[in-house]
Amino acid sequence: MPFPEIDPIAFSLGPIVVRWYSLAYLVGVLLAALYGLSLIKNKRLWINNTPALKREEWLDFGFWAVLGIIIGGRLGYVLFYNPLYYLSNPFEILQTWNGGMSFHGGMIGVALAMILFARAKKTNILSSLDLLAVGAPLGLFLGRIANFINGELFGRETGLPWGVIFPMGGDVARHPSQLYEAALEGIVLFLLIRYFTHIVYALRKPGFIAGIFGLGYGISRILVETVRLPDMDKDYLYGGWLTYGMVLTLPMVVGGITLIIYANRKKKLVK
Repeated sequence: MPFPEIDPIAFSLGPIVVRWYSLAYLVGVLLAALYGLSLIKNKRLWINNTPALKREEWLDFGFWAVLGIIIGGRLGYVLFYNPLYYLSNPFEILQTWNGGMSFHGGMIGVALAMILFARAKKTNILSSLDLLAVGAPLGLFLGRIANFINGELFGRETGLPWGVIFPMGGDVARHPSQLYEAALEGIVLFLLIRYFTHIVYALRKPGFIAGIFGLGYGISRILVETVRLPDMDKDYLYGGWLTYGMVLTLPMVVGGITLIIYANRKKKLVK
């Protein structure tokens, strides 16, 4: 099918141009914040009916979350994908409007921001990371939809009926891998985490939900990488199937499994 003609620019106000990609970041953070508030309000989900953060603290963290995502995402792109170029052109590191953001970098950035914030507030760090993880799939869903609108990060050639002819992908149909990721990393992972938070009451095991997110995202990303073209300026690392994205994602799988095992070994205080 032909690529839908969607302008990557959502709207403009004089010289100010707002792109769907930027809106995805902002709306994703907003939705995650609102969803987090609903979980904080539902105290029976937490150990001893005590949420990881108070309502005011969670709202205060929103500012640091945005900084963590933007700074981490940009530095992650610089370090993971093109360090030599940016070493020669250091001023371009600040030019985020020219594109180049890494999910893995953004995840590290916002996680570090939460760890420092939780330590400052003297609250449980793992429970705070759980609270961060519950809303992350919402942002991932919107971000992948924005990738599709931009016509980037598409997949290999395919003969499937839902293959899309992307403007930058030649005249052949390709896997809409952005939509695959939106479905798996966004919708499926959100519902999975929702099951664990509201049916299993897993927020009472600090670190468990963060582990589910890491494991769920990792598996989803690796699966989609099998049909997604390698990242820009990267080739297959081995055998025509191992990609740089898989390598960057593997630590999330290991970390997720580790957190799940650790959380299950801790004694649950209340039911």
